[in-house]
Amino acid sequence: TTCDTTNPNQLTNLLNTIPPTHPLTTIIHTAGINLKSTIADLSAADLAETAGAKATGAAILHELLREHDTIERFVLFSSIAGTWGSANQAGYAAANAYLDALAQHRRAQGLPATSIAWGPWDGAGMAADGDTRAHLRRRGLRAMSPDLALAALDRVLGHGPDSSAATVVADVDWEDFATTFTARRPAPLIDDIPEVRQVLRGDAAPSSADSLREQLAQRSPKEQQQALLDVVRTHAAAVLGHSSPESIDAQQAFSALGFDSLTAVEFRNRVAAAIGLALPTTLVFDHPSPTECATHLRTALLGGTDDDLREGMSGTSAERTQAAAILDEPIAIVGMACRYPGGVRSAEDLWRLVASGTDAITEFPTDRGWDVERIYHPDPDHEGTCCTQHGGFLYDAGEFDPAFFGISPREALAMDPQQRLLLEASWEAFEHAGIDPETLRGSQTGVFVGINVQDYAAHVRQVPQAVAGYALTGSSGSVASGRIAYVFGLEGPTVSVDTACSSSLVALHMAGQALRTTECSLALVGGVMVMSTPATFIEFSRQRGLSPDGRCKAFSATADGTGWAEGVGMLLVERLSDARRNGHRVLAVVRGSAINQDGASNGLTAPNGPAQQRVIRQALAGAGLSPSEVDAVEGHGTGTVLGDPVEAQALLATYGQDRAEDHPLWLGSVKSNIGHAQAAAGVGGVIKMVMALQHDTLPRTLHADEPSPHVDWSAGAVRLLTDAVPWVRNGRPRRAGVSSFGVSGTNAHLILEEAPSDEPDGPGVAGPTAAPAVEASAVSLPWLLSAKSADALRAQARQLREFVSAAPEAGSGPGLADIGYSLATHRSAFEHRAVVIGSDRADFLGGLDAVAADEAHSAVVTGIARKAGDLGKVVFVFPGQGGQWAGMGLR
Repeated sequence: TTCDTTNPNQLTNLLNTIPPTHPLTTIIHTAGINLKSTIADLSAADLAETAGAKATGAAILHELLREHDTIERFVLFSSIAGTWGSANQAGYAAANAYLDALAQHRRAQGLPATSIAWGPWDGAGMAADGDTRAHLRRRGLRAMSPDLALAALDRVLGHGPDSSAATVVADVDWEDFATTFTARRPAPLIDDIPEVRQVLRGDAAPSSADSLREQLAQRSPKEQQQALLDVVRTHAAAVLGHSSPESIDAQQAFSALGFDSLTAVEFRNRVAAAIGLALPTTLVFDHPSPTECATHLRTALLGGTDDDLREGMSGTSAERTQAAAILDEPIAIVGMACRYPGGVRSAEDLWRLVASGTDAITEFPTDRGWDVERIYHPDPDHEGTCCTQHGGFLYDAGEFDPAFFGISPREALAMDPQQRLLLEASWEAFEHAGIDPETLRGSQTGVFVGINVQDYAAHVRQVPQAVAGYALTGSSGSVASGRIAYVFGLEGPTVSVDTACSSSLVALHMAGQALRTTECSLALVGGVMVMSTPATFIEFSRQRGLSPDGRCKAFSATADGTGWAEGVGMLLVERLSDARRNGHRVLAVVRGSAINQDGASNGLTAPNGPAQQRVIRQALAGAGLSPSEVDAVEGHGTGTVLGDPVEAQALLATYGQDRAEDHPLWLGSVKSNIGHAQAAAGVGGVIKMVMALQHDTLPRTLHADEPSPHVDWSAGAVRLLTDAVPWVRNGRPRRAGVSSFGVSGTNAHLILEEAPSDEPDGPGVAGPTAAPAVEASAVSLPWLLSAKSADALRAQARQLREFVSAAPEAGSGPGLADIGYSLATHRSAFEHRAVVIGSDRADFLGGLDAVAADEAHSAVVTGIARKAGDLGKVVFVFPGQGGQWAGMGLR
């Protein structure tokens, strides 16, 4: 007979069919349901369905049979999910915990009851499918055969009233289960079980470690690393269910590979057994990639520290500590990257823009959801609007290739575009310096980023489900620097700086201090600004500080407010002595820098002339220079009626004194070209002046034909760059100051100096030629291209073709061999590759066309390279005088 056990009437009718001559003596309640859900996702309907199937029937039976004195056994089939929990079984665990409690309740009333919390059964049942069984097995729960389970049931029931009200019956591998169960927190529920105590004490397996040590001792450091990396990848592939170790990327984080707490513990157990050493359950969290894990295993087996072994394998020293800091050593700029308005995508682009006198101010973007018509009103006091429709914008700020950086599309969508731009510019700064970013993983490289507006998620009241879990980090300024360090594996000091407009120069000052005190050996420094909403325009319009046409007319008689802009700039810097030792081309040096505060000035946001004078003098003192030894200043120059006169007077009082009449201080501002890029403004000024040194020219400042009448220009020898001026060499290093003054009141000033005259050539930017030349070669040469995908490889070919076709066919600058050398030695090598062979311009253009179109060509070879960890051993075959068998050299 069947009935709905959750229906009291049907159940009563069923019980009434039992004849008194054969009274009911035993109840065995075995109901179950497989409805998976976490606590966060569990709905009231799901809980009701689970409880109805599992608990309601038992509760009704208890009430109906409470007075039946014929009942000898009241057996409830519960589950271990109710005893110690189970993933995605929130409602099921609660229902089974109720059964255990019901058994205790009946016992307290003197009624028979036994609740058995079962582990998984083999064969048919709720753990019958292979995935569930494999998941439980990894957790240390083996499926019991029905015969074993029934024997256990008979044993439990055989104890009668003396048995426990609630009993657990499961086939447990305590080593796997205990390490998993205690991976995140202590578990007093099981820690008094002898087998568990042994596991938690970390009793090690045996002495296979001695044999492995002997094997490793006979190998080179790189061979040791590869051998242990093979162990790591083999067991990682096994626990993830991959068919081959080659599927495990040695550099990818374990979390990105698909590890969770269960697979992490199983992996740890496998590796510990393989090498014969006890390893912590936090192995994959402490050493988060296969390469890092292999390095740690070398440490555990061979002694020393992870840093020692990293250095031994690379043949270099991280120099994490030194006997004494060199507090006055200049800081070398060895790499630069930037994006600014006007289509600027490199330092060279920025130079072309300022040298040509280009005005990059344009209309508001139309792809950001701004109501462009509504937010404009000519009256600055009009609520909710701004008095301009122009600014300097990165119209492609929304473009990003997340896969390149190992980021999922969902997470990328939640990331502020500022974080995306910082990743791209950081990569480009490394490559501009001729450094493969992968070689810096684990190094003491610092990250110092200026960022002050994070409005990407400000208008979102409820985070969309598609990006839930990523919005917090995606919109956090503190994570902007941390994400760079995470993606590139950098372990030096990492700081996000917000002092408003002076943020990036303050970041550069802090980086210099960290380098001089040896907190880091290399540093990424810069700033970023993307305005996701028009809020900055609207707010500054109400303050009457916004230029109606969106332009910064720096130090000009027509100055009428600032014009907001966007951008990103990144520098790669290191101590000058390190740059020379490492063979990095020095683009310029930071001779000195200083920061200070306005203090109690004439208003929270009002600039303070004496404070600006002090910060300039502090920077000069730190550089050991007099004001006359500086040729030019890249001014803050926002174009405000108050700010520019204050700044100009401070410059006149410091740099403008005791100078020869024919040697004035030249003053300009890149803001006149691109607008005020806020946190990215200062670093943009640095890049501009480095390029000016490279090109021996001080470019003109726009909109400044008539200097501001609010400045007494006769008070000192300071002149506006109303025209470009040759920057001639005069027997001493040429120098420029760069200023940034934040609305926060934090001021920054630094002194740039041209690279030492004895600086050797290196992989940095080209010299100050108008355009590189592409000349013919006497022999065929290879050009190597690589990318992370086939589409990216074709794009690389198109980009290189544009560069070559735009260059003159003859003249000074890099030729075909120079380009080939740089492609081969100063670019990162990715899996998708192409080689173009040629001896003249036409050969290479034809080959690049073929790669870009994905077409076959006689001078092109393409393919997908195996990753470094997948490479087999190399064997050199010397066949002697002729081949010993056909095809010997080939096979």
